[in-house]
Amino acid sequence: MIAGLELGGTKCVATLAEGREVVEQRRVPTRDAAATVGELTAILDEWVMAHRVEAIGVAAFGPIRTDRSAPDFGTFLATPKPGWQGFALAAHLEARYGLPVGLDSDVNGAALAEGRWGGAAGMANHAYVTVGTGVGVGLVVGGRTLAGRAHSEMGHIFVDRAAGDEGPGNCPFHGACVEGLISGPALAARTGLAGEALDEMHPIWNQFVHVLARLVHTIVLTAAPERVALGGGVLATRPGLVARVDAAVRDGLAGYAQVPFTVGPPLLGDQAGPLGALALALGRLEAGAA
Repeated sequence: MIAGLELGGTKCVATLAEGREVVEQRRVPTRDAAATVGELTAILDEWVMAHRVEAIGVAAFGPIRTDRSAPDFGTFLATPKPGWQGFALAAHLEARYGLPVGLDSDVNGAALAEGRWGGAAGMANHAYVTVGTGVGVGLVVGGRTLAGRAHSEMGHIFVDRAAGDEGPGNCPFHGACVEGLISGPALAARTGLAGEALDEMHPIWNQFVHVLARLVHTIVLTAAPERVALGGGVLATRPGLVARVDAAVRDGLAGYAQVPFTVGPPLLGDQAGPLGALALALGRLEAGAA
């Protein structure tokens, strides 16, 4: 039995599972760290008391310290989310439960889940892009998530914009980075309309496709993945955008990609994130909690 916590920008999902098989799943809104973690640990307390839970996996929004050798491993860094910066989540869970804790970014977790059970099963090199409250990229190279001293933050790179696409962008750190242009909050700020009110013919989608295709272009030429999964809340209800991004990527590459690749939705759908937390728990157990 393992437990997983997916911490997203608007909601958190707690999952109890026996290996891959989900036994129970609960959702809580993402608020400040004290309130949110209080609700999540109340759920974990119940599960740990009732079941022989062997490990906890955490797939969290960032930035969060993912270097296990760092003294502040599992601590939130300069996040724009109020009340989270400096919160030592991994240390809190380890001290409370005395269990192995596997932790990585939410999008890295989703990428690992797609590699274990989803559309990238059997692939050693693949990527997962989520477009929702934020924009994140999980890169798996040689079967492992790609990370240096911290996890990837490719959602904050700058790319060229479509002709006529102007404005400051919505990212509080970088303005018109990828996240500042195409995340859910960015689309709302740029159009004055909530996501569900944006119909398929709105001109913002042309700009969206251009920016996301440029991000995928960079991923393909940087990591040479076999597959790039495009997920997250913005894309979940608009599958036609995935095909448009795929076409725009191939047009932009002009045949230059050195290996064949596919672009498509995550096979695990909206369960990629929660299952990512489980993949991190299993990975920690498989590593012997060393």
